[in-house]
Amino acid sequence: MRIIYFTLLILLCIKVRAQDARDTAININEVVINENRFSTPISKQNRNVYIIDKETIAKLPARSIQEILQYANGVDLRQRGPFGSQVDISVDGGSFEQTVVLLNGTKIIDPQTAHNMLNLPIPVEAIERIEIIRGPAARIYGINSLTGAINIITKKQDHSGFLVNAYGGSNFEKDSEGTGDTFYGRGIQLGTVLSSKKQQHSLFGSHDKSNGYRYNTQFENNKIFYQGNYQIDNSNEIMTSFGYINNHFGANGFYAAPGDRNSSEGIQTTIAAVQSRHILSERWTLLPRLSYRYNDDDYRYTPTTGRSRHFSNSLAAEFNTSYKMNSGELGFGTEVRSEDINSSNIGEHDRRNLGIYGQYRTYLLENLNINIGAYANYNSDYKWQVYPGLDASYAITSGLKLVGNIGTSQRTPSFTDLYLNQRPGNIGNASLTPENAFQAELGFKYVYRNFSLDSYYFYRKISNYIDWTRASTSEPWQSNNMGSMVTGGFNIRSNYSMALSTQAKLNINLAYSYLDSEFRDGQPNLQSKYLISSLKHQVTNTVDLQYKKFSVLFATRFSDRIAGSSYWVNDFRLSQSLQKFTVYVDAQNIFDTTYSEIGTIPLPSRWFSLGIKFVNL
Repeated sequence: MRIIYFTLLILLCIKVRAQDARDTAININEVVINENRFSTPISKQNRNVYIIDKETIAKLPARSIQEILQYANGVDLRQRGPFGSQVDISVDGGSFEQTVVLLNGTKIIDPQTAHNMLNLPIPVEAIERIEIIRGPAARIYGINSLTGAINIITKKQDHSGFLVNAYGGSNFEKDSEGTGDTFYGRGIQLGTVLSSKKQQHSLFGSHDKSNGYRYNTQFENNKIFYQGNYQIDNSNEIMTSFGYINNHFGANGFYAAPGDRNSSEGIQTTIAAVQSRHILSERWTLLPRLSYRYNDDDYRYTPTTGRSRHFSNSLAAEFNTSYKMNSGELGFGTEVRSEDINSSNIGEHDRRNLGIYGQYRTYLLENLNINIGAYANYNSDYKWQVYPGLDASYAITSGLKLVGNIGTSQRTPSFTDLYLNQRPGNIGNASLTPENAFQAELGFKYVYRNFSLDSYYFYRKISNYIDWTRASTSEPWQSNNMGSMVTGGFNIRSNYSMALSTQAKLNINLAYSYLDSEFRDGQPNLQSKYLISSLKHQVTNTVDLQYKKFSVLFATRFSDRIAGSSYWVNDFRLSQSLQKFTVYVDAQNIFDTTYSEIGTIPLPSRWFSLGIKFVNL
């Protein structure tokens, strides 16, 4: 049945493509990607970039960043807990430590562990779009962008007003091992905006609570986020932001199954940033930034009442500039980062990092775009290393463009990788060296009226690959540089929008990724904690129909991992708007698929939610 469904979607894409000549064009405002030094319209990008815009976010059956990203092709979300409790993220077969996450261009790096990377105080209602950049990107974003980068852009509101979004849901099953109560989830998001000609202030908050979906998976998640924009004049602008999240959840089987059945974890994260843009002339622009991140991770292993408490700080300053010349555009930048940790199981450690960027972009021919640069990095533990990269594109026609890039990048071991001491479970390795990646990619982008098609093939080699291994179950897991991970793969992504009438519109997204990974120069007799869980096949598909103020979206996700069974998960959202009110119904995992993304941790069965939103913005 699912094969038939997938085939029909392909045939539908072909059919509606043939009808383009008779369709009315649907105009979409072009997104500009801000890459710290260069600003580039998405149509002129010579990277593999995927955008999830606010219109798509509003239609998805999702109430957290994690739930939004599970519909992005090439992105691998490995959940331990549902609805944003605890999630590892990776891109195109990398590990969860090899993707850098950014908020409005500011890197969110957790020096303790990337398990906490997506513990962000950003309610969905505050998000303008999410940019997913695939492939090594050191010369753009610096350290830890080994396999890609995910940049979350928040809204800059033009009008004063407020919004309220409340929901409740359940799988209508009971907690037979615990309280006997029916499992439920509920939440509310609030937002208010004060906007004037030269100032915009946004304040968003959210509260989500659930008693889980099985024994000891309850959670409570509270977020607050403030953003202020100040236009001093036409050439000078300042943006400030502050966020706090307190996320507490039951951790049944999350890290040390089966003994951690009654464990729990609480994570508190604070972020703050100040950045500005100064246009000194028609040619010269300055972009300074200052950011801070604090994290408190409190894990409690019961019934033995073991406790792991980690406090970490990251303070970073960046200075970027671009200069336009007659022959092209130069970009320079530098960043300084200080990281420290005080932990019951890791100890007290600190390190410093200095990065220097250099880029040059030009059109050698009328249709040939070249972007070349390098990132030089100094780390107090690993000294100097240099990571060059090259992007190029050639426009064959106005709608067809060839794209190629070669890139390198680095991932510095986390403090957990280096110094963790949780005997007999896990121990770090202070002798680790950084991971290094090389990737080459070739593909094309095709756009004709309301139809777009992107396809890429890439080859990547990660040397000094870090994994947690052991020789037998009687030994602890230990982090080690294990050899090289070589991955080849291709991905294809299509979109079609069709005006069925003056009041109805159909939109179809269909994407597929294939990965073939080979581990070289390792020790074959060792057990691996993370290596064997990468995706091999992935399909993502959304079909949404909008008629006047009514919309329905159906989403399908297929995942086939190197180890473990494959699975399909299907979700949908129905919504009806009436003036400033919107009522929506979500159904997740509607065919009640049994599946897991990490180990044997089962994820939620069929789940239904009802919500109402009021927007006066």
